[in-house]
Amino acid sequence: MTDSSVPQTSPVPDPTIVDPTSLNGECESADQPQPKTPSSGATFNMDQSMKIADNVEDRGLLESSMRLKPHEAQSYRKKALWVSWVSIVVTLILAVAAFTVSIMRHSASAFGFAFDATLDVLSSIIVLWRYSNAAAVHSAHREYIACVILGVVFILSAFTILIKAIHDLATKLLPEVDDFLYSVSVVSGVVCIILAVLKFMLGKVLTSRALITDGFNSLVGGVMGFSILISAEVFKHEPKIWYLDGTIGVLIGLIILGYGVKLLIDMVPRVRMTRNYERFE
Repeated sequence: MTDSSVPQTSPVPDPTIVDPTSLNGECESADQPQPKTPSSGATFNMDQSMKIADNVEDRGLLESSMRLKPHEAQSYRKKALWVSWVSIVVTLILAVAAFTVSIMRHSASAFGFAFDATLDVLSSIIVLWRYSNAAAVHSAHREYIACVILGVVFILSAFTILIKAIHDLATKLLPEVDDFLYSVSVVSGVVCIILAVLKFMLGKVLTSRALITDGFNSLVGGVMGFSILISAEVFKHEPKIWYLDGTIGVLIGLIILGYGVKLLIDMVPRVRMTRNYERFE
């Protein structure tokens, strides 16, 4: 008798049927979470930081209140006061020297620098008021009031510089060049740029728009100091380009005017929003 049982064999898979989930050795699962890309994480962190900054500002405080410890904030406040005092003394001396140059040498850019140096003195005085109260180091309301005052001073100074520069262009006033003019321009340019860098650094740490504005004014003063040297050199070799000095004065006046207007547009609404949070006086 023969065994009728046939041994069972395992079915051979059809080579034409391929599991799509096993291509290239990859197994995808619908439930498997997708990895986060660096760009999405960076966007999330940036949005979160912006929300935190807005929430802090809504409570009448600056963003520095979230990042600086109390002793650190007071240390930077004292540094801001020292830089402001140094700026007042130095720029006052430069303003007197530049006014003397502008009168003796009929230089529109020297007059513009002298007025900008005077503006720097006023802006540093405003920064002194801003940080005179130790308890108000993070006060947004006090910060915005200082910026509004700076904006008004900027606009008034810009009109004065523009009027003087346009008058010199209209009357074809020719500048006179000598070693005294060179000395004032070089010293003014170097000192003002150093002050600008210090103010920018402190303003960034304290998130102070007033300090940054003061630094911008010092930077403009430094540029104007070197512009006196440039316009004088050009006039010395090319007397036909006598209008460069007055043109630089007009350009600087327009820059200061634009910055002052923008400052008022940005800060006046914020003063109104944070007036109920001023508790430091």
